[in-house]
Amino acid sequence: MNTSRTTKTLVASAVAALLLAGCSSKADGDKAGDAADGVKTGPGVTDDRIRLGALTDLTGPYATLGKSIVQAQKMWADETNAAGGICGRKVEIVVEDHGYDVQKAVTAYADLSTDVVALPQVIGSPVVAALIDDIERDQLLTFPQAWAASLLGKDSVQVIGTTYDVDMIAAVDFLTRAKGLKKGDTIGHVYFEGDYGANALEGSTWAAKRAGLKIVDQKIKATDTDLSAQVSALREAGVKAVLISAGPAQTASLAGVAASRGLRVPIVSSAPGFAPQLMKTPAAKALEGMLNVVSAAPAVSSDLPGVKKMVAAYEKKFPGSPVDSGVLSGYNAAQLLGSDLKKACEAGSLAREDVVKAHRGQKVADTGLGTPQNFSEVDRPASVETYVLKPDAEAVGNMVVVEEAHAAPGAEEYLNS
Repeated sequence: MNTSRTTKTLVASAVAALLLAGCSSKADGDKAGDAADGVKTGPGVTDDRIRLGALTDLTGPYATLGKSIVQAQKMWADETNAAGGICGRKVEIVVEDHGYDVQKAVTAYADLSTDVVALPQVIGSPVVAALIDDIERDQLLTFPQAWAASLLGKDSVQVIGTTYDVDMIAAVDFLTRAKGLKKGDTIGHVYFEGDYGANALEGSTWAAKRAGLKIVDQKIKATDTDLSAQVSALREAGVKAVLISAGPAQTASLAGVAASRGLRVPIVSSAPGFAPQLMKTPAAKALEGMLNVVSAAPAVSSDLPGVKKMVAAYEKKFPGSPVDSGVLSGYNAAQLLGSDLKKACEAGSLAREDVVKAHRGQKVADTGLGTPQNFSEVDRPASVETYVLKPDAEAVGNMVVVEEAHAAPGAEEYLNS
């Protein structure tokens, strides 16, 4: 027997065993386990804490929206904790700012995703698109503050409300019903490059064809804030109305330039295209006279009891902060996630995959902040009902409801086509 060889073999085996034990210990830390109360847990959940993550924009083009959503969701967390938390645990929200930079968001996700159970907020269609496969792999329930149809089809990713294409179908319907557009008329559509604008254009193109209208499209970048050239092109094309799928700065430029050049036609935007701060700009008068907003959520000036209660609480907690659509959107998402976590707890598990399962089991989720949501069909928007809103400088949030929530004719036909 070769003692030296045997000794080397034993040492190697011992080292290998230690390495495997170390790897096993790390892996076990990432797996679900049982808490002291018998609830199955996993990343982001301990015996006394539920940790949630937010990938937001606090320094980029949607910084105002991001701030509102973060504050609203932190208010929800404070209210929830004051009422005893969820499943006997305090809720914590960890915020990472990506500044609407996809690479920064990818890096932030890598840091954040190891120790959260869900993401009640991720701002930006390009950001979610870059992360969507990782989110699905990690079974990390995520509510994007983005509404592109390309984000549908994943168990772990939930677009709340309508998608941009459905919004634009509703917008075209509104223009033909309420603004007098008729067969043969031309509509302009100004839109951001990328998933947001491309998806919106799909909806407007489909709806225009159905109504016998023509679409003249103008693609822009998120950095384009002077739409003089686009207004000139649309005026030359003889448009009778304009759709815009961009940010607040672009909406303000479109309305202001169009009004100054005599192109006083109806303008319809999706919810991300308006912010209350616009009513303090030189474009305010043009916006009041020309703009309508199609939205899956009501205005924050709505008389819905849940909305009124939320607004009062937000104004008390954050005096001086604008109460905009981001407040309502963020608070609604947080409430929906809270309901998912409670249902998962009742079923005995706060592991990520079981939170996703609890979420997908909800067919009529209603927070009292808008329309009921159906989360059971991953390939469809959670709702097809939209409100029509308009700017009003005197209203809370500077928006009022023009039409209550309804499904536009053709929306179901489009989704089933």
